[in-house]
Amino acid sequence: MYELEGTVKLIDDTQTFGSGFKKREFVVTSDEKFPQDVKFECTKEKIELLDKVRTGDRVKVSFNIRGNEYKGRYYVNLQAWRIEHGGGEVDSNLADVTDSSSGEGNLDDLEESPF
Repeated sequence: MYELEGTVKLIDDTQTFGSGFKKREFVVTSDEKFPQDVKFECTKEKIELLDKVRTGDRVKVSFNIRGNEYKGRYYVNLQAWRIEHGGGEVDSNLADVTDSSSGEGNLDDLEESPF
């Protein structure tokens, strides 16, 4: 499990692929000496995590690193499975969400992905 604290910079709309797979991406600017913009994604039921988050919110994101190879190219995704608001308080609707995703997607999803 990995965590990153920062400020939400961007929240994209939900993307739906031909296979029915859904994902939503968002960017957090990290709290470091040299801040970085880090892109995360929520997939399937985890998309609901972003319903209560707004641009400018201070958050702590718990995430897993997922990597895969497709047609000789390698991809890395940071899959968020929990988002806490800045003051350490967890939204009561989000606290019960655990990581149940396998991290494996349909190869058709990659073909339609904007990578």
